[in-house]
Parts: sequence; C-alpha cells; structure tokens
Amino acid sequence: MALAMAIFGTIGIFRRMIPLSSAWVAFFRGAIGSLFLILFMLASRKSGRRKEHSTVDTVKLVITGALIGVNWALLFEAYNLTSVSIATLCYYMQPTFVIIMSCVFLRERLTLVKAVCAVTSLTGMVLISGVIAPGQDGGVSFSGLFAGSGLSGEALGIILALAAGGMYATEVILNKTITGFDPYHKTAIQLVSATVVLIPFLILRDGAPDVKWDITLIALLITVGVIHTGLCYTIYFGTMEKLKTHTIALFSYIDPLTALVLSNVILHEELTFLGIFGGVLILGSAIISGLKE
Repeated sequence: MALAMAIFGTIGIFRRMIPLSSAWVAFFRGAIGSLFLILFMLASRKSGRRKEHSTVDTVKLVITGALIGVNWALLFEAYNLTSVSIATLCYYMQPTFVIIMSCVFLRERLTLVKAVCAVTSLTGMVLISGVIAPGQDGGVSFSGLFAGSGLSGEALGIILALAAGGMYATEVILNKTITGFDPYHKTAIQLVSATVVLIPFLILRDGAPDVKWDITLIALLITVGVIHTGLCYTIYFGTMEKLKTHTIALFSYIDPLTALVLSNVILHEELTFLGIFGGVLILGSAIISGLKE
C-alpha cells in the first residue's frame, strides 16, 4: 500500500515530462492501464469472480468512470498551469467536498469534527491559493492571484485542480451507492469508461498529437499507464482487503507528501510559509476527518 501511494505521488512529475495535451495523457493512461488490469485479471483468473449486480449499478459505474477520465484531464492540466505542489494540495480538498456532498445528497449527519475539519481545510485552501499574501508594509494583502480583470494561469490551475477534486468526490459519493462488483471488475469498467469518454473530446478539440514520437515519450506513456495506473491499482486493491480502513486512510496521504517532496527536489518548486501552513491544514484536517469516520 505504501509503495502504491508513493508511486501515485510521482505522477505529477511524469506529466510535466510528457509533451502531449492533458486529454491525450489521460487517454493513454486509461487505455494502457485498463489493458494491463484486464490482462492481470485474466492471468490471475479474477475475471471469474462475478457477483450479482443491477443495470442501474452498472450505469452508475460507467458514470463514475467518465468522471475519472475528466478528473485526470483536469488535474494534468492543473499540473501544467501551476506548480505540482499547489495543484496536489488543491486536489486533496476532496475529503472536504465529500463531507459537504454526503450531507447534501446522502443526508449524512454533519458532526462537529467534520464541520471543523471542513472549515480548517477551506482555510488552508485560501492560504495556498495566494489570495492572502504578505503585504509590502508587513501587513496582509488580499489581492494575490486573483487581482486584476482576468485569471492568471496559476489561478486557473488552482481552479482546475479544485474541479478535479470535486470530480473525485462525486465519484466517491456515487461509489457508495454501487453494490455487486468486486474491486477489480469495478476498476476495469471505470478505467475503460474513463478512456472512452475522452475520445469525442480528442476528436473535436485536440486532434492527432503533433509531437515527435520517440522512445522516451513512449516509455513515459507506458510508465504512466502500466506503473501509475494498472500496477498501482492492482497493488491497491490487492492489499486493501488485508488492511484496516483507518490504516488505508493514513497511507493514502503518502501520495501528496511524496508529490510535495519530489516537486521541491526535482522541479525546485517552493511553497511560501503561508502555503506550507495551508498544506498542513488541508492534509491534517483530511487525516483527522478520515480517522474519525
């Protein structure tokens, strides 16, 4: 589980190295990853472990897969527009989105702990967004990234990362209502759906990739598809049955911590003091909320 989470945390670095549009990267990730997972299921005979499920649940599963595809494309574009560290922290607002959406759509009770965690996480989001920044006179300025008539590229990256987190939260909410699928079948259907939903967008907007196809680019795409997707999902589902829920919740935060460290070491990205404090608030509140649940 720790290995899978650490590998997940490196995907932002690999995305920066791939000279394709975010939609194409997401497409290749889904296509290669789903092929790997299906071959694994056939080789390990997990394809025979079928359960009873309804048509409605199948439709919900396809929808969650489509959300995953859009989620990937948005997050990959956020990596391009802002730093990997800021995009990762914004993306990990997802537990707060899940809390809010669970109360609205699933009628779950909003406990005091969840409410405090949500407010704390939102405060952290404000700090890392740059809306609040140190003023020249030693005070605090509230202009930050959103000053002026239009959005800066970094501000748009933050919005896309938040939107990706919202997509993920929606997927989590829908997944809570789906029954009758084992984890491998569920993920295989979702990955295929994530790949298919991007095809119309690629045809209408991006067209054929205008890049030089060399061994490096192919190796990077295979790594993202096989290692970051197919293999990591296989490891994730293969180990989660042997671990307690709170252990999985804690281990999941190896992902953003790995991303933060590597973005600093490899890409030389640095967070301001307010950004670091905001990151602590976001990840800390998410961990506490997850453990409490």
